[in-house]
Amino acid sequence: MLQGKTIVIGVTGGIAAYKTVELVRFLIQEGAGVHVVMTRNAQEFVTPLTFQTLSKNRVITDMFELSTEVDVKHISLARKADLILIAPATANIIGKYAHGIADDFLTTMLLATKAPVFIAPAMNPEMYHHPIVQSNIASLEKNGVRFIPPGIGDTACEEIGEGRLADLQVILQELKIFFAIKKDLAGQIILVTAGPTQEPLDPMRYITNPSSGKMGYALARAAGERGAQVILISGPTSLTPPPGIAFFSVKTAQEMYGIVLRELARASIVIKAAAVADFRPKSIKEQKIKKETAEKGELVLSLEKTPDILADIGSRKGDKILVGFAAETEALLENARQKMVAKNLDLIVANDVMAVGAGFGSDNNKVNIIHRDGRIEELPLLPKEQIAHLILDRVVGIVQGSK
Repeated sequence: MLQGKTIVIGVTGGIAAYKTVELVRFLIQEGAGVHVVMTRNAQEFVTPLTFQTLSKNRVITDMFELSTEVDVKHISLARKADLILIAPATANIIGKYAHGIADDFLTTMLLATKAPVFIAPAMNPEMYHHPIVQSNIASLEKNGVRFIPPGIGDTACEEIGEGRLADLQVILQELKIFFAIKKDLAGQIILVTAGPTQEPLDPMRYITNPSSGKMGYALARAAGERGAQVILISGPTSLTPPPGIAFFSVKTAQEMYGIVLRELARASIVIKAAAVADFRPKSIKEQKIKKETAEKGELVLSLEKTPDILADIGSRKGDKILVGFAAETEALLENARQKMVAKNLDLIVANDVMAVGAGFGSDNNKVNIIHRDGRIEELPLLPKEQIAHLILDRVVGIVQGSK
């Protein structure tokens, strides 16, 4: 997967720089051509000669170093790279990159490249979780930079927490996955719904559910990586929308229904991953409901059904491919099959929300993919990003089968 790829490694000033030496060796063993750029502080931890010996390429350490080459190195390397990885990445380099500061070779190259950029942070746990650092990370993610989260454990500053450079095999696998992704959804327009909805009771309260939106956002990101034009319609979440997509934020089921109907005509594939509330209050109080208004200490709410968005799409889908989700607490497969038939789905992804380590809020899930012909694929507990690609693999199979 990495054979023949040109990977530029940016090394910044952290104790984890010594681990990058081994990472360079791994990349070369995988057949990649590696070029290393070091900041001045990085050279306090590892010498340029070490990286040059391993990579067989001159290590760049200075913006203004003399060279017999006529090209402008930060431009030529930026254009040559198939991928740029910063490992370890300090809070300093993350902050400078997020704010467009180009005061050395590495930051100048980052602003001059169109290559995908991966960042593997490594720093003190308190520093990593500082709101400013997290804001800078979110800003870069919004602009398409991919982060490989740090590991949890002992750090060089004798603290325990999230801040260690990610395991080298994890970093290597992330790069392999990126290069392995095929653009097999190019030309498709995929509409994805994600997150919960909030159905208000009064100005301060609402009915909702624990959906984090992670599965829907993972699907939107994966679809974009595979070449699709993506429309993401999301209820309230704390997630950053993937870059390069059309994003619509909604709160209620009715709002989601309206945006879905408006965007539906141009979509060729619809994936309904949102956990839409089935019921809403019949009336919304204009003022906060006070405890004193409850009779005998009880408050009775009258509810009505929300629009069944999935059923409506299924009734008018034509030749669109429609994928639904079934989150259940009992009779998982039976309920999912009934939903598939009733709502005219091509695939349904069923998961038991009571399963330990899976479902709402988790980064992982354990799902069953049920096909229209009755086949059932039971997947093991997997990261939601990986499940997203497995679901899209099945969608691609339907697309190719319909041609």
